[in-house]
Amino acid sequence: MEPVISLVNLSKTIGKSKILHNISLSITKWQVYGFLGPNGAWKTTTMKAILWIIAPTSGHVEIFGSAPNHTKVQSRLGFMPENTYLYKYLTGDEFLAFNGWFYDLSKNKIDERKTWVLEKVGLEHVKNKRLNSYSKWMLQRIGLAQSILHDPEIIFLDEPMSGLDPIGRKMVKDLMLELKNDGKTIFFNTHILSDVEAICDSFGIICEWKLVADMKIEELEFPLEDFFMKKIKENSTRNYIE
Repeated sequence: MEPVISLVNLSKTIGKSKILHNISLSITKWQVYGFLGPNGAWKTTTMKAILWIIAPTSGHVEIFGSAPNHTKVQSRLGFMPENTYLYKYLTGDEFLAFNGWFYDLSKNKIDERKTWVLEKVGLEHVKNKRLNSYSKWMLQRIGLAQSILHDPEIIFLDEPMSGLDPIGRKMVKDLMLELKNDGKTIFFNTHILSDVEAICDSFGIICEWKLVADMKIEELEFPLEDFFMKKIKENSTRNYIE
């Protein structure tokens, strides 16, 4: 199967500091891919480089066989950043409508999709409240809602379970699996290893700007936590582990 996301020797340098080095991976459609790493491992930077929010210093990125900064490619992508920067004077309903306009959706389509995503993230009851009144978990959920509003084919989620209680985490995991079953591809950054084991088809581990693992969940011979700690210990110069 042809990959929908392809990275070849992706690198990023800022000044004299190397923050990504020769990251290569290939992700096919209809799967959930978990991207793991300790704090400061540049997971978010990798995701932003794939999306061309941050231009790589060298290497090659393709999504659907084309450059990721192509308008026709970007219209097929959804993105939820770790920290949602929202227009907090808008209501949740208005915020989603505003995002739908960017994707040139008709009013009827926006209304249809708003109803669907608000139900999926459990925010129907607060859709007419301003975002500045939302709690952290509500903002997290409305950020997820906007990322799937336009029915994208690939969805990038940066720490989608951050700040959520067990009920919220289950809701997000169930939604991710539903999206996968609908033919979507999901790439998400996380620290929560149990979530990766529960819902991912494949995963990667980044440590000190290098990809140190890229494999299918079914290939694991022992628990992911043990495998993750082993890879970090083998590849880290920091004192993560005594």
